[in-house]
Amino acid sequence: MVIYLGADHRGFALKERLKAALKEEGYEIADEGAAALAPDDDYPDYAGAVARGVASAPDLSRGIVVCGSGIGADIAANKVSGVRAGLAASPDQAYQGRHDDDINVLALAADFTDEAAALKIAKVFLTTPFDGGERYARRLRKIAGLEA
Repeated sequence: MVIYLGADHRGFALKERLKAALKEEGYEIADEGAAALAPDDDYPDYAGAVARGVASAPDLSRGIVVCGSGIGADIAANKVSGVRAGLAASPDQAYQGRHDDDINVLALAADFTDEAAALKIAKVFLTTPFDGGERYARRLRKIAGLEA
């Protein structure tokens, strides 16, 4: 599974730490930027690149986007058809996002999430399967209908 990562200047340091830790865990990483700290960059550029990567191979990839609040990157990623991004502040929230809503992009808030918590959240996001039950599938069909 390929993990697409992207972050603006406020999320850059956390993205870099996540990238190193996930590589150490054996994940294949596609870093969509920023490649270096750029104080004037914009989160939609990186969140969009991550979302497009995930949408191109949804069964073979997931994404993690990071900005200061996590909200902007979450909004931007959700603009790409087929992407279900969710902002998680705890491992339990990431679990429910994956289990119930099949999120395929995780948004993290660098200003409010320390490295240890972010890594726990990311691990839960990457290892939790989607339940696939009828009520969850029905809801995802309704969400897909909103995209149409």
